[in-house]
Amino acid sequence: MPSTDHTERLQAPHDEPSSGSGPAANQPMSIPEIQASYAEYADWLHRFELVDRAVTGRYRRDRFGDVSGRVLDVACGTGTNFRYLPETVDLVGIDISPEMLANAEEQLAALERDGTLQRMDAQELAFPDDSFDAVISALSTCTFPDPVAALQEMERVCKPEGTIRLVEHGRSDVGPLARYQEWRAEAHYAKMGCRWTQEPTAVVADAGLSVRDTTSGLFGTITTFEIDPR
Repeated sequence: MPSTDHTERLQAPHDEPSSGSGPAANQPMSIPEIQASYAEYADWLHRFELVDRAVTGRYRRDRFGDVSGRVLDVACGTGTNFRYLPETVDLVGIDISPEMLANAEEQLAALERDGTLQRMDAQELAFPDDSFDAVISALSTCTFPDPVAALQEMERVCKPEGTIRLVEHGRSDVGPLARYQEWRAEAHYAKMGCRWTQEPTAVVADAGLSVRDTTSGLFGTITTFEIDPR
């Protein structure tokens, strides 16, 4: 049966978030504000999962489907990634929101999978160095007050011979869609705490991570990464 250890480690947002623009980037939500937003939308996101799977499922499957060993899902949310992981992995999922974790626990039960869920700040992971064979995360860096700090924490807890896998979203490379995203960016951030127009490749570069492979799709709004920890 899945277990949940509600161990919370909060960190104040850093003053200079990376690779963003506009007021949303310059004044990121605090951790308590993000928690409040997730508390309101966690159940809605869970119900929205079928649509999410139709849109991003193949990207998650391609990046996460071959990991092995002890796997950390950072900002696991409602557990959308769980179905794309091999059944043999030793799964640990963390998220800052207890409401998200409650839905993730239901997801584990529905999939009849074991896993450990913990409430934790991605920017200050409560794990020793080199704790995991693989670290995965999807659609998460857009919400972290300091995405660079979170990515560097992912690298810290991943074994040097392991792998970090990301599926991220950001500003489209198609003009009309990009302009729509820019137009709605502030309203979207105020509602969901999500930087819709971030540049994932720039965020990963700012974190100093070593990218082995990257792909993009969905009109440039989805970018995936395979990263070698150091």
